[in-house]
Amino acid sequence: MSNSSPAIQPYVSLPLTAPVSDVIAAFRATGAIDTALPKLKDLGKAPQVAGVLASPANLRHLLSIATTSHIESLKENNALRCIANTCLLIEPARVTFIGSDVNGGNVALDLLQKSSSLETIYLTSRILFLCTASSLSAASFIQWMVENKPTNSPSQETAIDVLATKMDNLLHSLVTGKSGTGTAPEDAMTDLLKLIFNLCVHYPKLVDAEIQSPEVAASGDDHKTMVDYWSPRLDGLIPPLLRAFHRLPPQSPHPLVPPMLHIIHALIIIPVNASNRTLWFGSQPPTPPARLTPMDSATSSLSGSPCPDTNLPAKEKEPKARAIDRAISALAAGRRSFSWSSTSRSTTPVAVPDTAIRACEILDATLAAFFQDDHDPDEARVRNRFQGHWSMNESSMSDIITPLVLLITRFCLGDEDAKLRIRNWFVPEGLDRTKPLEGRDDVLGRCLRVLQSVYHDRLGKCIGEMFYAMYDSNPTNLTTLGYGNFAGFLFNKGIATGPPPSESAPQMTTSDGMPIDPITGTVVKEREPNDMTEEEKEQEAEKLLERSGALPPSQNPIRKAMEKGSGSGVYHRYITFYLPTYSSTRVIYADVLCS
Repeated sequence: MSNSSPAIQPYVSLPLTAPVSDVIAAFRATGAIDTALPKLKDLGKAPQVAGVLASPANLRHLLSIATTSHIESLKENNALRCIANTCLLIEPARVTFIGSDVNGGNVALDLLQKSSSLETIYLTSRILFLCTASSLSAASFIQWMVENKPTNSPSQETAIDVLATKMDNLLHSLVTGKSGTGTAPEDAMTDLLKLIFNLCVHYPKLVDAEIQSPEVAASGDDHKTMVDYWSPRLDGLIPPLLRAFHRLPPQSPHPLVPPMLHIIHALIIIPVNASNRTLWFGSQPPTPPARLTPMDSATSSLSGSPCPDTNLPAKEKEPKARAIDRAISALAAGRRSFSWSSTSRSTTPVAVPDTAIRACEILDATLAAFFQDDHDPDEARVRNRFQGHWSMNESSMSDIITPLVLLITRFCLGDEDAKLRIRNWFVPEGLDRTKPLEGRDDVLGRCLRVLQSVYHDRLGKCIGEMFYAMYDSNPTNLTTLGYGNFAGFLFNKGIATGPPPSESAPQMTTSDGMPIDPITGTVVKEREPNDMTEEEKEQEAEKLLERSGALPPSQNPIRKAMEKGSGSGVYHRYITFYLPTYSSTRVIYADVLCS
């Protein structure tokens, strides 16, 4: 009894005499495996028990049990759940599982390819995701997955083909709602996307991949980052990812919940260039599409005719419609225009919509959901909205929205036509400039308010980079939206410049010839007398300094006085998804145990 497993024996009514390294064999020998597996799954959530199950012999037995037709037909595959929990808790078990002693990687990929069970797809995807988390320990396995077909597979499909097929199958289940009971297709797709993310991040670093950023080649830096390199062997993943991006049904409580969030994580790794622009954007007309909001049609007097908007239903043009309803309706309209068949998967979608505008619409719907009727992004109710729905991977709405903003920025940097369409969508020609742009109740107004936010500093920086790329990376061009809105961003970026002097730059005007104030981005108005007191002027100056970054919040005398009075005295800033440059992007996943 001394060499049996003390962590398992008290909970299983079997006289265990097997060594710890092969305890599963004792259960199989007595014919009690069906009784033992549910208990082992529950016990395996403890690291002590997971360490017992991590031996090569136990992993082999669990894998053998998991692939039997009897177990696979059950609602829960407890053998696979034991393996998944063990790989999550015991990192060396991942190396053992894909090693030659167990050969679990090949078996799991073969099981993923052949099975139509959501439970099996979910668990095999999770196990393979965990086993490919590190390019150091799984380099040869990752390279084998991308370049070779599974050993036991009669077809010539590689892991890329298998993943693409499963993505389309899961998307079909989500679109048609035919998921049945048990594992949800959203969960299965989420873990499948995490596996896809790992392959896209690690594989180009392991081979002589194509350089996507010329500045990286010029620098002579050997460090390969995820957005600098890409391999054509991964191209087969692009169409199914884009189909899911366009076709995924609306999610609650906001659009950027899994699996949509993980689709975006995978998309920001894919290059945007001339060779794949048709996959990204289809055949777009030369005239950029414009976004027309009810505010524009109701208040604008700057344009003789409204901008065309073929992407939105007629009911969205009603002036009294809520912003969030308009945004969600726009998403639905975009999905209806996408033709897709679940019976066959070609290398390109049947009808390719504009991914750039789809991303803008999702950003609009997301910001509308978070802001709702609130104008100040720093209000506590905005910061904490939907907090109960966040996973362990996100700690704020910045973590959720930042990847989408980065994706739009990459569109602006990678394709000139996409940049023009995005700019025209955010800032249509007939934009109402009679009121402050940052006060608008639409996506442009919300972005400009986040840009000046104190609590959403990272998201504000990314939004600033998005507009900077949108306006040709030229700070002077940003003045069309008001230099005052971007002064802090430009200062933090190291661009110490002011608005262009009137004598050296042509006067910006609206479509009907009205002059635009380069400081505010609104039409020029007659100056009104300033009746602010000296104390009020000082307070406004301190606010501007704090927003620009020149005066840290902790040194602001007004803030220090308020915190002293409230008793808080602490200014929190959490940075978990920092994106100072596009080449240093990284996504960190924190997973939970299989219940």
